[in-house]
Amino acid sequence: MKIGELARRTGLSASRIRFYEASGLIVARRLGNGYRDYPEQVVRALEIITCGQQAGFSLEEMRKLTDASAVATGGHGLLLASLKRKVAEIEAMQQRLVQNRAQLLAVIAGIEGKPQGMDCEENAQRLIAGWQEAEGGSKNTRP
Repeated sequence: MKIGELARRTGLSASRIRFYEASGLIVARRLGNGYRDYPEQVVRALEIITCGQQAGFSLEEMRKLTDASAVATGGHGLLLASLKRKVAEIEAMQQRLVQNRAQLLAVIAGIEGKPQGMDCEENAQRLIAGWQEAEGGSKNTRP
């Protein structure tokens, strides 16, 4: 199939498809007129690549996961290990996001709770001093 039909069927732009081809993730053969001709299985390969990227896999990780020779020689274990590793990365990111959210909410509360008559600069210094104090206390209590 030509690139236009592949783009229509996958929802990807022609330039994205050419990029994946140049990256070695998919293969097309060239017709006599120079047009690319993609086999039917490329539709599924692009769906897998898109899904993998949405799940946070890099193109290099996707290349390793979709490599036909790797799949033939124990790809199941590689796939399973990669998926488990990605879940662990997502869980770590979720923990960081929870911490970031809590810190931002504390900043908002500190700004909203500015004592009457205190200017913004003084309030900022008050908040920073409080955080530094809290950081010092938490460092002293670590094992």
